Amino acid sequence: MKTTLRATLAAALLAALAATPAAAATKYGKGVSEAAPVKLSELMANPDAYVGKVVKVEGLITEVCAKRGCWINVAGDVEFQTIRIKVEDGVIVFPMTDKGKKVVAEGTFKKTELTKEQAIAKAKHECEEKGTKFDPASVTGPATVYQIQGTGAVVE
Repeated sequence: MKTTLRATLAAALLAALAATPAAAATKYGKGVSEAAPVKLSELMANPDAYVGKVVKVEGLITEVCAKRGCWINVAGDVEFQTIRIKVEDGVIVFPMTDKGKKVVAEGTFKKTELTKEQAIAKAKHECEEKGTKFDPASVTGPATVYQIQGTGAVVE
C-alpha cells in the first residue's frame, strides 16, 4: 500500500514538473533569425571571411557591461574564446542578471584596426568599466578587434 502510494505521488510530481513551463526566454532588439549559428571557433579561425556579414552565434554570457548593459561577452565552443556583442547604447540593454545565461545573438561582424595609442585607450576604458587596475605596459602594439554589432538576441 505504501509503495503504491509513493509511486502514485512520485508519478504525480513528475507529471506536474513536466507540465511546468520552462523559464521564458527574453528577446532583445529584433531577436534572431532562423539562420544556423556559426561556431565561434569557425568565426575566429577565418574572421576576414565574415567581416561585413550578418552572423548568428550562441554560447554562454560571461560578462555584461556594468555601466550601460551595452555589450555582452559570449563564450563559444573553445575554452577561453569569447566574442563581444556590442549593441547601440540605450536601444538594447542587457541586465547584469543575464551573466551566466545561454544566449543566441545576431548582428554584423566587424573588424577594427587600432593603433597602439587607440589600443591603450580601449584597454584603459575596459579596465575602468570593470573596476580593475590598468597597466599601459600590457598593450604592446597595434591591435585588431573583432566584434559583432548586435541587432538582436534571445537569452534563456
